[in-house]
Amino acid sequence: MNHLASSTESTSPPQAPQGVIARTFQSFQFRDFRMMWTGACTSQVGTQMQTAAQSWTVLELSKNNPFYLGVDQFLGQIPIVLFALLAGVLADRRDRRTILLSSQYTQMACAFVMAALAFADVLQVWHVWCLSFIIGTAQSFGGPAYSALIPTLVPKKHLPNAIALNSIQFNLARVIGPSFAGIALTTLGAAWCFGLNGVSFLFVIGTLYIIKVSFVPQRSSEPFMDSMKQGFGFILDRPGMRPLILLTFMVTLLGFQIIAFLPVFAKEAFQGNAQTYTTMMSFSAAGAVTGALIVAAMGRSKNQGRNSLIALVLLGVLTVCFAMSRNIYIACAMIFLAGMALMSVFSMITSLVQLIVPDDMRGRVMSVYNLAVRGGGAIGPLIVGSLIPVFGVRNVIAGAGVLLLCLGLYFLAFNRRVTEL
Repeated sequence: MNHLASSTESTSPPQAPQGVIARTFQSFQFRDFRMMWTGACTSQVGTQMQTAAQSWTVLELSKNNPFYLGVDQFLGQIPIVLFALLAGVLADRRDRRTILLSSQYTQMACAFVMAALAFADVLQVWHVWCLSFIIGTAQSFGGPAYSALIPTLVPKKHLPNAIALNSIQFNLARVIGPSFAGIALTTLGAAWCFGLNGVSFLFVIGTLYIIKVSFVPQRSSEPFMDSMKQGFGFILDRPGMRPLILLTFMVTLLGFQIIAFLPVFAKEAFQGNAQTYTTMMSFSAAGAVTGALIVAAMGRSKNQGRNSLIALVLLGVLTVCFAMSRNIYIACAMIFLAGMALMSVFSMITSLVQLIVPDDMRGRVMSVYNLAVRGGGAIGPLIVGSLIPVFGVRNVIAGAGVLLLCLGLYFLAFNRRVTEL
């Protein structure tokens, strides 16, 4: 294996942390992880601003057609389904930092193009769809590289904590980004959200140039198909991996729709405006941060598989309660708790997968994991977007919650490989 020199702070085991706070944030003792976390969080704030503004813009341009929003979500996710396996092989053959830099530059360019079109007042739905596809393509290559890079920045025993903290940065951005987007949408317009997102990429790009990577994959002349088969073989042979991948797909297929269709819910269920939508999104993200903090404080605990399934059952119940709530304050409370349950499920499942996978297989296996995440995220919006005009947003989201509840109960009762992890 090729290794680059790394700073003492990023590789030396830290002193055993004392207390809940120190235990929760123990991975911040490693310089490179701390820098990567900060850069990624800053960039993610901009991305979440664009996500919120983009969803609202698509609804306005399409005269409140939820199917158009579903198509936009689909086009942003489907490239990851198409290219994830290829990207996973590349992440195990090339410098992951170089792959990430290419991905970030592409996404930054798309943000500036969307901003320019919006400032010129010529932005149309098909423009948004095309740029969503390009952004999704860039993310399809950046995702496995990022997933494979993060575990190399901390010792293995701190990996569950690092993954939970990584979830926190994503969801902290989901609190801050929509809040900023709500202000910008109502005072400045969507174009500013797109432009600020473009600027935010400079932070993560700068961080990628600064950090010192402790593991760089060897280049290989092995055929791509053979490398892919090795990744699939690892998943099929390792106990517990297949049900974890299946669970991931089903949770994104059913659980993420509460977030994807929040603008529709805000408009139809509560006759709200952009501020209503971004407020509800912020409550969801705040719950997700809370859930990730709880998982980070727990670290690598016993019965983590069982705990993730219990959280999944709670997610189903809370999703139904949110969908059926008639009071905006109750709805915000329910989506806060649902966000907490959703992120708890994902943090625990992701850490279980990462703990099982060795460094030299990490890109390929995490590409399959990302394929499950994005595959559910691509198919779910199309299905839900087509069902909402027929059955109504409340009934469709509640139906997804019932299915999540049944899924969690089934795995708790009949799948011991997950419950024993």
